[in-house]
Amino acid sequence: MGRSRAARGTGRDTERDTGPAATGPGGRTHAQGPLTRPVDSGLAELRPDRDRPDAWSLLIDGAPQSLVDLADPTHLGFEYQRRLGHLIDLAAPPGRPLTVLHLGGGALTLARYVAATRPRSRQQVAEIDTALTELVRTELPLERGWLIKVRGSDARSVLERTPEGSVDLVITDVFSGARTPAHCTTVEFTTLAARALAPGGRYAANIADGSALRFARSQVATLGAVFPELCLIADPAVLRGKRFGNLVLAAGHDPLPLADLTRRVASDAALGRVEHGPGLTDFTAGAVPATDATAAPSPAPPPGVFR
Repeated sequence: MGRSRAARGTGRDTERDTGPAATGPGGRTHAQGPLTRPVDSGLAELRPDRDRPDAWSLLIDGAPQSLVDLADPTHLGFEYQRRLGHLIDLAAPPGRPLTVLHLGGGALTLARYVAATRPRSRQQVAEIDTALTELVRTELPLERGWLIKVRGSDARSVLERTPEGSVDLVITDVFSGARTPAHCTTVEFTTLAARALAPGGRYAANIADGSALRFARSQVATLGAVFPELCLIADPAVLRGKRFGNLVLAAGHDPLPLADLTRRVASDAALGRVEHGPGLTDFTAGAVPATDATAAPSPAPPPGVFR
C-alpha cells in the first residue's frame, strides 16, 4: 500500500517541493540491520528482505507499504505493484518515455520502475509525509539522472494543480494508515484525474477491501461514472470476499489492452483475474458512485491481517 496521507482541514497541507529525488548511488545495507524511525504518519520500519540481498520492505505502523530492491529497480515484490507494473508496461510501446503522476509515494517503488524501464520519463510524486520521503531518499537513494520530483502535499491538492492534458498516466496509491481517505475516492477526484490525462492516457488505482467488497464495488461505479473503459484486477479469493486484499483498477477514454493485460496477469506467480465488460457490470451490482458529499474511507483491515 502506498501512501500520501490526507491532511485536508488540518492546516498541514502546505506544499513542500523536495525537487529531484535522486541522491546518488549507495544506500542502506543488510549488514546495518533493520531501521525504525518516527515519521509524520506513524512509525516507519525498513526491514531487510530475506530473499534478496539488496532489497528492503517499508512498513508504517506494521502495515506493509513498499518493497524496493536497490540492485534491481525493475523488481516488484508485491502482487499489486506487479499488476500496476503491467499497466505501466502497456501504457506505451516498450522504452518510450512517459509523463507520470504518482498520487502516493511510499518508498517510490513504482517511480523507480518507470525510470528504469522507460528512461527519460518525467515523473511527479505527491507524498505529504516529508519525513518519510527524507528517510527514503537517505536510506534507499534513487539513481542520479532519474527525473523524479516529489511534492510534499496532499494527493488531491497536487491533482487539482496538475495542468489539463499533461500526463500519460495517473497512478493512485493513496493510504492514510491502511485506509484510502474519502476525498481521494470520489467522482470529483476521478474527474480531476481524467482532466489531467493527455489523449490516450490512462488512470490506475490501488485499493484494498474484503468481505462484501462494498467499497470496491463503489469504486468501480465511481470510475465508470467518469471513464467509458475500465477493468479490475485482483486475486480470485479477494473477488469472492474470502480474504482482505488489494484490487487494482484501470480506466481510460480509449479501449484498454485487455488481451495483453490478461495474459500478463495469468503469467504471474500470484493468482489473479481481470474483470471487465459484463463480468465487471455484474460485480458492481448496482453500486452507487461515491461523491464528495457521500464518500467514506476504505474499510480498515481485519485485525492480524498483516501478521
